[in-house]
Amino acid sequence: MQFGYTILYVSDVAASLAFFENAFGLKRRFLHESGDYGELDTGATTLAFAAHPLGRMNLPEGYVAADASPLPLGMEIALVTDDVAAAHAQALRHGGVELQAPSLKPWGQTVSHLRCPDGLLLELCSPISA
Repeated sequence: MQFGYTILYVSDVAASLAFFENAFGLKRRFLHESGDYGELDTGATTLAFAAHPLGRMNLPEGYVAADASPLPLGMEIALVTDDVAAAHAQALRHGGVELQAPSLKPWGQTVSHLRCPDGLLLELCSPISA
């Protein structure tokens, strides 16, 4: 067994891909011609986005849409970078909303939190030194 995908349901797949491309330099791996599904090239694990209609098809009983919730969902995407402050500032320039400015944690890691334009909770963090 291995972790293969995180698929996030969003209102606009292309816009979500563009945010991560523009704010963090991630590369688009795939966008289906329908615009309902897309993936970013993030290494061994795929970060993917699917349109809400696909989410409703997969989960007919419903789910909480991140962009409809006044509070962030109780889960986050974490991106690791050596320069959290610069990545945080870049995310804000591209439509992210600050929840927590970069700060040094007691365990020595720098961490910030923001909401992406599609409502998803994003952590930016420095590597944890072993």
